[in-house]
Amino acid sequence: MAGAAPCVHVLDLEGRPVCLLPCCTPGTGAFVPEDVAVTVSGLVVVSDPIHGAVHALQHTVRDPGGRWVTVGTFLSPRGLAVDALSRLLVTDYLPGAVHSFTLGPAWEPLAPASMLGLEGPCWVGPGPDGGLAVSEEFGDVRLFGSAHQPLGSLGGWTGHTFGCPAGICSNSEGNIIVADEQRRQVTMFPRAGPPICLVSEGLGQPLGVACAPQGQLLVADAKDNSIKVYQGLKELA
Repeated sequence: MAGAAPCVHVLDLEGRPVCLLPCCTPGTGAFVPEDVAVTVSGLVVVSDPIHGAVHALQHTVRDPGGRWVTVGTFLSPRGLAVDALSRLLVTDYLPGAVHSFTLGPAWEPLAPASMLGLEGPCWVGPGPDGGLAVSEEFGDVRLFGSAHQPLGSLGGWTGHTFGCPAGICSNSEGNIIVADEQRRQVTMFPRAGPPICLVSEGLGQPLGVACAPQGQLLVADAKDNSIKVYQGLKELA
């Protein structure tokens, strides 16, 4: 039954399936998740652009049940992330904004703030020093500080030209890593020095990217519906 509906796959650190979380709410029925993030308290949060909502579910290995609760409504939510201050970040594609808020005890949104003036914001990820990075479709990657102040862009700082920047993450050293859907590559932008191409072969449509606690690079490839695992960022660089 769960396999017949959209769902979120929960994997362990070795990539083995733990369980499936069917994407269905009492009010709207089944929904298709666009992006997923996990908060420090263990909430699984997904964006639902069709219904203009962000849903959350408390998941534990011992008790994988529960129900999705809508924690925010937006015009066209896409990318999700959690920043260093445990604020939930949501890109809102059509109005060109990134929204930030925390969740209260009853999962109600608190302290909302918005960063405006972006062109087609798609994905968002934590940046260095408590800031964040936002990819613009067929554009650049914009950087903001911990107080949401604009800091410039990766392209402007380095001269790098993106095709279609997609997923973003940062590693323990504060380097920003970007998947380029159009160029089919993953590039690391060190805090100092020129960009470094980490992966340039074997990718069909890289959309998401993340760094695992053990140092692996994880790349979600929509071309073959897979998650590719690369060992050791230092070895790749």
